[in-house]
Amino acid sequence: MSTPIEGISAAGMTPLSSLSFESDADATTATGGGAFANSMTGAMENLQQLQASSNELAVQAVTGDLQDIHQAMIASSRASVTLDLVVAVRDRSVSAFNEIMRMQA
Repeated sequence: MSTPIEGISAAGMTPLSSLSFESDADATTATGGGAFANSMTGAMENLQQLQASSNELAVQAVTGDLQDIHQAMIASSRASVTLDLVVAVRDRSVSAFNEIMRMQA
């Protein structure tokens, strides 16, 4: 018959508590750049895994090996939304960097 739709999880994403501004200012300054870089690296790895899964399911759908086409569509949508999120964060980061550079000039 039909299988239930599985829930969407935020696997591979760091929790927001690691981005809190309530920590000590010196610790934030010392590790802020590294924490952001680690978050972006984790997001990129998650994106690559989602895209690989989406591609694998798409190939299975085309070859007829996939029983439920919904799995391929969900994986494709997840990869697309994650890509949009990563691009938006990258664009905002570049914009913030450019603004900081303008303030220093």
